[in-house]
Amino acid sequence: MATRTTVLRQSAAARPGGWRYLFRPRPAGQAGPVLTSFSYGVAIVVALACSVPLFYILSTSLKDQQLLITYPPHWIPTHLYWGNYTGLLFKTPFLRWVLNTLIVATSVTLIKVIFDSMAGYAFAKMKFPFRNALFVVVIMTMMIPFSAILILPPLANPIGIFLMRGFIEGLPSDLENAARLDGVSEFGIYLRIILPLVRPGLVVLAVLTFLTQYTNFVWPLVAVNDQSMQLITTGLATQRSVWQVNYGIFSAGAVMALVPIVAFFLLLQKQFIAASLAGALKQ
Repeated sequence: MATRTTVLRQSAAARPGGWRYLFRPRPAGQAGPVLTSFSYGVAIVVALACSVPLFYILSTSLKDQQLLITYPPHWIPTHLYWGNYTGLLFKTPFLRWVLNTLIVATSVTLIKVIFDSMAGYAFAKMKFPFRNALFVVVIMTMMIPFSAILILPPLANPIGIFLMRGFIEGLPSDLENAARLDGVSEFGIYLRIILPLVRPGLVVLAVLTFLTQYTNFVWPLVAVNDQSMQLITTGLATQRSVWQVNYGIFSAGAVMALVPIVAFFLLLQKQFIAASLAGALKQ
């Protein structure tokens, strides 16, 4: 009887539905059903956490002021109210704010990408005294509060320099050494050899810098006083009165402000994904 019970337990454990099958060791790169279910569960939770606020902002932008203060709140409005969008487009210089924001964000992105890539090349490939010490000083500047440098906004980003140094440092040194033997200058090596090879890193840096500048609020608030020269963030802030806040106007502005960001990301989507996978595919 004991032998038969032992055989039944072993056969049950060996069946595909047994608990040992769920937790048995698997080859590298192959996930079991438990890990797969857990991964899908985490992905669903993260997707909901990211999509629910966006849905709430979209729903709020399509409600009038009276419907916003009702309790319990209506997630889906009974009728679509487009007055928040028309009020922003026709009663405020919203399109001018968008144009100003795109000009500023694009200009700062180009300047920072150029300076960060040049500094990254210098720290990665060039030999000069106190190179490592200067790089540590550059990284330490990230600990300086932004409010302390408002008087002189930086045209180079320590994170961008660190990122480009990592990309350029992974390139073989034989390329620039052969170019130096052919008489190419350091700037020519940087422009003709380094930049084409680190294009995925430049795209990542450009996307991150553009998003940061597009949503910047403190520096435009300090530097701009003219209503027609406001950016999106500061322009929307002017629509708040002392005694009342129209959340429908703010939500409509947030929804319309997402359009350039989404378009910019979709434009560089392939390069951004390629840069994200470059580290995993690097031999």
